Amino acid sequence: MIGAFSFNTSAHIVFEPRAAAELARHAAPFLGPRPLIVTDKGIIACGLLDAPLASLEAAGHSVSVFDEVTADPALSILDAASVLADRVRPTSVIGFGGGSSLDVAKLVALLAKSEEDLDEAWGVGNAKGPRLPLVLVPTTAGTGSEVTPISIITVEDDEKRGVVSPILLPDLALLDPDLTLGLPAHVTAATGVDAMVHAIEAFASKSANNNPVSKALAVEALKLLGSNIETAVLEPANRAARGAMLLGSMLAGMAFANSPVAAVHALAYPIGGTFHVPHGLSNALVLPHVLAFNAPAAAQAYAEIAPYVFPELSLLGDFEQRAAAFADELHVLCEELGLQTRLRDVGISAGDLPKMARDAMKQTRLLVNNPRELGEADALAIYQAAL
Repeated sequence: MIGAFSFNTSAHIVFEPRAAAELARHAAPFLGPRPLIVTDKGIIACGLLDAPLASLEAAGHSVSVFDEVTADPALSILDAASVLADRVRPTSVIGFGGGSSLDVAKLVALLAKSEEDLDEAWGVGNAKGPRLPLVLVPTTAGTGSEVTPISIITVEDDEKRGVVSPILLPDLALLDPDLTLGLPAHVTAATGVDAMVHAIEAFASKSANNNPVSKALAVEALKLLGSNIETAVLEPANRAARGAMLLGSMLAGMAFANSPVAAVHALAYPIGGTFHVPHGLSNALVLPHVLAFNAPAAAQAYAEIAPYVFPELSLLGDFEQRAAAFADELHVLCEELGLQTRLRDVGISAGDLPKMARDAMKQTRLLVNNPRELGEADALAIYQAAL
């Protein structure tokens, strides 16, 4: 019998090549006269914002731009963006860039409109709003942030903290595959694996809200991601592969937004927060080892989805064998995509692992969703296996 569940996603989604160049037309109902764009300097430098900005200005909008977002954005970045919002009094917020820019944009839209104290908004369901109208435009195929009610910020002691609330879902998610054509191979690989992790963890999540819609979306995401990630990495100008990756990332985002992720992300956060390793790569470094740990409790789930990424695994009829092979093949895939696959490859030593394990235990909102209960000693053992 299917149990009760809820499912939320972005109110309006547009998937269209070159859509960003017509941002003003697509986002017209939400912008008002003074939109604020939240982005990063890399986006500015490579010219991705030129056409969207021209579109907005040609339509008569007075646009402000905050371009100070960095990877794993610190609370100081959010504070600086909020200070600008207080000064320019925007009528809407546009997040334009990778997941970090979209996450900051979500909270800027919330804090600029509501009277909420951020310290009271951390956690699940605590942010109530209202917020400013919000448009999110991803330039990477990985986080799915454009369809998730989640914003992750790095606070003191390199701890990653999240605000999770449906109020953070945007009014419009605008997906333009052409924005991803210039992504370097290592970014394409890391963000693509990140999206795969979202789908895998959503499918196997122990969350009470794990539901048939999320599972179906996770499966479709893995079909798209698994069959296109190598092409997207090897042929960066392949529009079909880029579009499939962007759509797969979005579907995976929808899945985990409603059936939340678990220990892969919990153990990845100390890697990113302390050692400033990109989020997708942080996930990739621990992914096969967490799956191996979870296998006693999640072999059937992993066996079910494995052939959508690696069709040859359908020949293995035994759940345990297929789940083990799934973890192994994901490790090989990361190697073939050119990603580092050991913690020592990113400057982490054995002496760093105990603190990382302690820090991972702070991610209680994620660990509660893991198919198998995981304690500090387990986290340490996983890190040791990944070293």
